Amino acid sequence: MISIENLKRVIISQREAMDELMERERIIKRDVDIKRLRGYLKHPNVLAILGIRRCGKSVFTWLLLTNKKFGYINFFDERLAGLKVDEMDKVVQAFYELYGDIEYFVFDEIQTINGWERFVSRLRTSKKVIITGSNFQLLSSELATYLTGRHTDFELFPFNFNEFLLLKKITLDKDWVYSTKKVAKVKNLLKDFIFQGGFPEVDKFGKIFLQTIYKDIIDKDILARYKVKNIQALKTIARYLISNSSSEFTFTKLKKITNLKDVHTTSNYVEYLKDSYLIIIIERFSFKLKEQIIAPKKVYCIDTGLSNTVSFKLSENFGRLMENLVIVELLRRKSYNSLGWEIYYWKDHQQREVDFVLKKGKKVNQLIQVTNVSSKEELNNREISSLLKAGKELKCNNLSVITWDYEDKEKIENKIIEFIPLWKWLLNI
Repeated sequence: MISIENLKRVIISQREAMDELMERERIIKRDVDIKRLRGYLKHPNVLAILGIRRCGKSVFTWLLLTNKKFGYINFFDERLAGLKVDEMDKVVQAFYELYGDIEYFVFDEIQTINGWERFVSRLRTSKKVIITGSNFQLLSSELATYLTGRHTDFELFPFNFNEFLLLKKITLDKDWVYSTKKVAKVKNLLKDFIFQGGFPEVDKFGKIFLQTIYKDIIDKDILARYKVKNIQALKTIARYLISNSSSEFTFTKLKKITNLKDVHTTSNYVEYLKDSYLIIIIERFSFKLKEQIIAPKKVYCIDTGLSNTVSFKLSENFGRLMENLVIVELLRRKSYNSLGWEIYYWKDHQQREVDFVLKKGKKVNQLIQVTNVSSKEELNNREISSLLKAGKELKCNNLSVITWDYEDKEKIENKIIEFIPLWKWLLNI
């Protein structure tokens, strides 16, 4: 049992640490509509901020509540080890004794407290509550059970390219795209971004920090939480999938690689990796649900810097890294702008493939191909013919090819295809 006085000491020390961090470090403003998110903070609603470890959830919460009166506690603290849910009222009392009547309650990494859902469900009827966590399934499914729709999930990602440029102290004026020197600088920084990734602290601590993140996710978020029996099999699957980012896979193939006894266990292990935000899985598009379910899936890593650190020789295939960067950006835009996209890939029986299919409702809105080319001469005719074939089959005329540095609009077979450089697409130019 922990006393209220000891809880107050923890709360104050955590707040002092966060205040010092906010003053000491260059805090990068995220490309998120803060006003819209604050609009979700109306009791009896709960705002759940989800995302991979160390992507900046705590700092983002601090920014979200600028000039607001709130209590904050991070349960991922060894001093709070063993804290039980029936002691959570002590946390509330400690907040009141420290700050008086407060409007907002922030519970960071609350999933470490068993049975937290009922406590939050009771508190949110009179207070505005923010919870954070690094496991999608844990928060979303259990919240859905206890709060019956009275919660909003928001997924935060590592830095996007614009935020990365701010981190590097690069500001872009109104007409910067007309400066050859500035464009060259941005393109060089894009290469750095692809290989370094967008985790906020990598710029300070280097790539060893990415290895630490990976180890913590595997050991703490997956092995410990799910009590995985075949530890080596899970680690093999994780490294294999990340090493094969932007590629298809099947559970049957993973089963053979790891010598696991059944596909169900293999599927569970992949789901653990996905729910911890380490990997992204997208399905092959089909109008028939059964075909969609049985078809191979494609895997990506949440961060190109992380994938480049963990994988074997992925850096040698720059096009795959570009494709990985694009899916992360698409999911980021979906989350930050509340876009109702569903994202798939497309492939037909002749093995023609389109990297991304963006669907909203019953309509396919856009088809995107990603290729590492810098001129028209380098274009692969098969990639273009695949795009045209998919456009015809899916009745979609919005066709895009994201390139490294080739830009144009071409009319091919009565379809307009837009070719846009990756740096322009990332910066929404």
